[in-house]
Amino acid sequence: MEIDGRYRKNVKPGLAVEIVLKQDQRTGKTTAGIVKDLLTKSEFHPHGIKVRLEDGQVGRIHTK
Repeated sequence: MEIDGRYRKNVKPGLAVEIVLKQDQRTGKTTAGIVKDLLTKSEFHPHGIKVRLEDGQVGRIHTK
């Protein structure tokens, strides 16, 4: 089951996700990792909640 990464309530630290890094937005290439911090403060974002992964990379949760 895939979560809807546009809603903050669906995203928690420790969750395995795929994100799109800023430099990959044009291609849509995704990077897998584990959520460390949620960076988006609003409850909803149309392009996906922005997170920091445990390895320090920052991007938006990939939504299809």
